[in-house]
Parts: sequence; structure tokens; C-alpha cells
Amino acid sequence: MSTPPADLPIDETSRARLAADGLRLALVDGADTAAYEAWFLAETRGFHNARPSAEVIAERQRNLAQDRRLVGVYDETAGIPEQPVATTICWPADLTVPGLRAVPAWAVSGVTVAQTHRRRGIARALVEAELRTARALDLPVAMLTVSESTIYSRFGFSPAALARDVTVSTRRVRWTGPEAQGHVRLVTPEQLREDGLAIVERVRLARPGQISYSGHLWTRQLGLSAGDPSAPKLQTIRYDDADGTPQGFAVYEITEDPSDFADHRLAVKTLVAATTDAYAGLWRYLLEVDLVSTVTAHLRPVDEPLRWMIDDFRAVRVSEFDHLWVRVLDVPAALTARTYGTAGRLVIAIDDPLGFAAGTWALDVADDGEATVTATDDPADVSMSVNALGALYLGGVPASTLVAAGGLAGDAERLDRMFRAPVEPYLSIWF
Repeated sequence: MSTPPADLPIDETSRARLAADGLRLALVDGADTAAYEAWFLAETRGFHNARPSAEVIAERQRNLAQDRRLVGVYDETAGIPEQPVATTICWPADLTVPGLRAVPAWAVSGVTVAQTHRRRGIARALVEAELRTARALDLPVAMLTVSESTIYSRFGFSPAALARDVTVSTRRVRWTGPEAQGHVRLVTPEQLREDGLAIVERVRLARPGQISYSGHLWTRQLGLSAGDPSAPKLQTIRYDDADGTPQGFAVYEITEDPSDFADHRLAVKTLVAATTDAYAGLWRYLLEVDLVSTVTAHLRPVDEPLRWMIDDFRAVRVSEFDHLWVRVLDVPAALTARTYGTAGRLVIAIDDPLGFAAGTWALDVADDGEATVTATDDPADVSMSVNALGALYLGGVPASTLVAAGGLAGDAERLDRMFRAPVEPYLSIWF
């Protein structure tokens, strides 16, 4: 990526499409306080959040606006013409792929359209503009976490990393997992500001689906963002190994049941562990907090080993949902960025109505798992939609599932041997 995202001109195709409807698509200067505030208020409105204070707006502008690409759609006839009627915020971030490596990707967020301007093709113009911008920046993949799961498949995105919410009835369980060798320490969020982010960065390449992040996305996890109403209730712990090296941390909140003081609810907001020892130490601590009868954890991996570390498997309930959605834009660059499970050659035909990934491609995998990808006229071994390719990309969705869903045809067994990752993809944050 040779051009800074904010320096690239607005997408001309979407600009012209919206201009024909009397709307103006424009970049927002993140350094312009008035323009940023108007944009941020529109985004806040789009997600039905409370109007932010001046302190929150100023902090968000400092932490986000300078390295993000802000886009707004403006209607001069709107009741508040200085506020956009639609928004996006995007930036480049590294996405972990199989093989302990990452690919540069276009993170798409803040997609909103005002209720007064729905069903006018604005969302389509915005999202397609972001895909063309990503290609102009030589980014082979786009990604997002979605508030609505019915919107983005039409643009070629597909769920590639699932997640789970976990609920544990702690009165029913006894710890049977490993005995941790280190110590859990009570720390402040400020103490975790540096130590915690270093741990996040250490583990990032071990799990496909994780992304690089810092700034607001990090301080939000610790309750250090201005105006965070949950901050006073958050508690933070750090796990240090036997040598005193920080190896994990957790952020949680305890809510009292007013009818029974021994029936508190503990909600794990974040838990990151760099070692299995730290994982065991943190989870045992959380499950054994006094006066707590229920522990919940949001946004956990689908292969969470917790249920195998307690004596009552059924005391843990899980609810699974889609989380990270992926869209492949440049097939050779995306597929050569990751490694594969078996050597061999596979010819893949991809249908992409938007044209970015369309074609027939030969994937040649060497014995070390490295791949080369070239366009070919050879007969396809498998045919798939670009959505199916996105689902397969991180190695977490079986090809047989996509065959049953009608998104893929051909040699699914060989495709699985090549594409499946040794660990389930997982993204630990929303963005």
C-alpha cells in the first residue's frame, strides 16, 4: 500500500451514482474539528447511541480520525445539512491467516444510513466505494464485523470466523483443569495499558482471524475511553508466570442481584492468554470468585477448552454467532499470503458479480505449504462464489458445508485438506 488511505480521492463511480440522486459523497477531514464532530454525531445517531459529550468527541477525534478514512454522504436539503446522512470509517489493518502470518486488509466500519434516506442505494454506493478504494490501495482483502447479518453477503462478504457467548453456572462446577504455576494479580487498567497490549500482540499471529489494533479499540477494552459508563464497574487482573512475566489478563464486571447478595453475576469482557498456564489460571480465578453464581463471557472462540476443565460439562451453555466477515478482492495476493495443509494443485473457478475476484485460478501448493496462484484456462476442480471463498479463506468453514449450501461444487474433500486451519479462526474484538 503506497498511498495513505486519506490521500486517495473519493471513488468516482459511487460519487456519480449518488450525485444523480442529489447527494454528495465526500471525504471528511479528520483534522477539521467541526467536520469531524458532524460526522461523528451522524455515526452515533446511526447506531442509536446517546449523544456524545464534547470530551468524548475530542478524545475520539484524537485517537481515531487522524489515521482513518472518513467518508460521508451529504444532502443539502436535509434538516441538518452539515451532518452526513450516511457514513463509513475505514483503515488498513493486518489480518492473521493460517501459517502464523498476516495479510494487509481493509477494515470497514461505521456504515450507517439515516432512516430518512433508506432504500435509495446509499449503502450499496458506500460499500462498493470502499471495495474499490481497497483495491486502489493494493489491499487484497476487506473485512468487517456486522450489526446486521443480512446486508453484506450481496457485496461478496461471508462469515469466516464465528464466535460464542459462554454462560457457566459456577455453583455446579469444580475445577478439574491444570494447576496454574504462576499468580493472578489485581491490577489497574492503566497498568494493563502497556502490558496488556504487548500480550495481545504476542498472541495475534497464533490465531487466524485476529487483527492488529491499538488506540481507541484497545483503550475501549480497558474502560479507559472518555465517557465510558461501564468503566467504574470494571475490574482488571493480570496473570504472571512463575518467573514473574505477564502472560495474560482479563477484564470483568460484577453485577449484584438485589434479591440475593450471594447470587452475583460476573461478566468477562476480555480474556487474553499467551500460554495454556495463563489460560487455566485466569479462568479458575474467574470461576471461583466469591458470591458469584453465574459467569458469562462474550465473544469467545468456538474451540474454547473451558468445558473440559471443569467437572460438569453441562454447566456451560454456549450461543454461537457470526462475527468476522471477509471479502477477497485480489485472489493471487490473498491466497499466496497464507499456507495450506497439503501439497498439490487445485484449479478454482470463482464467480464474483462485482468482478474483483472473478476468474479461474490455479492454486499450486508446495510441500512446505507455500502457494503460488496464477490465472488459467484449465478445467476447474472446484467452482464457487466469491462468498464461499471468503468463508473458506481463514480455514474455519468446511467446504462440505458450503457444498450443502449451494455456494460450492466440485472436489470439496481435497479443498478441505488444503484450506482447513489447524486452529479455529477467531477475532476477539468488535470494530
